[in-house]
Amino acid sequence: MTTTNPKVDFFFSKAKKWKEEFERLRAIVLDCGLSEELKWGKPCYTFQKSNIVLIHGFKDYCALLFFKGALLKDAKGILVQQTENVQAARQVRFTNVREIVKMEPVLKAYIKEAIEVERAGLNVTYKKTSEFKVPEEFQNKLDEIPALKAAFDALTPGRQRGYLFYFSQAKQSKTRESRVEKCMQQILSRKGLDD
Repeated sequence: MTTTNPKVDFFFSKAKKWKEEFERLRAIVLDCGLSEELKWGKPCYTFQKSNIVLIHGFKDYCALLFFKGALLKDAKGILVQQTENVQAARQVRFTNVREIVKMEPVLKAYIKEAIEVERAGLNVTYKKTSEFKVPEEFQNKLDEIPALKAAFDALTPGRQRGYLFYFSQAKQSKTRESRVEKCMQQILSRKGLDD
C-alpha cells in the first residue's frame, strides 16, 4: 500500500459528508500503488505523474472519477458520463460505504486497467471545437459583429468550448441571448469564460 500524503489529509479531516466513504475509497486507491496528490482541492491519484483517478463528493453521491474513463472497457457497466459534454472522464458513484466495500475488487480491477491505459500511452480522441453546435443566438452575434468572430476564432479551442457549453446550457433563447451579451466584452478581450 502506498503511503498517504500529509498535504491531502486535510481533505479527509474536513469532510463532513461522505467522510467514511472517502476514507474507504482512499484505502482502495492507495492499495493499487498510485501516488496521492492534492489537485483542484481534491485527492488525486497519479501514475508516473499522470492523473488516473480523483475522489470527490456531491450533494447526492460521492464518486471515484477516472480521468480517461472513456477508454476503459467498463465490463460491469458502472461508469457514468457526468454530462454529454464530458468527453474523457467517467465516474463510479456511491451513496453509502457498503456499496464501496461490495465493489472493492471491481474498483481495483478498473484502477489497474486505468493504469495500463496510461502505461500504454493511450489518449482520448476529443471532438474538435468545430464539431460542437454553435447556439443560434451566438451565431447571430458572430455574423453581425466581425470583430467578435475574429476574437472568438483567436481563442484556444478549450476557451471556445467553454463558451459554447455555457451558452448551450441555457434552456431558453432569452437566457442564451443574455449570456452571449454578458460575455461579448470578455471574448473581445480574448479572455476565456473563467479568466
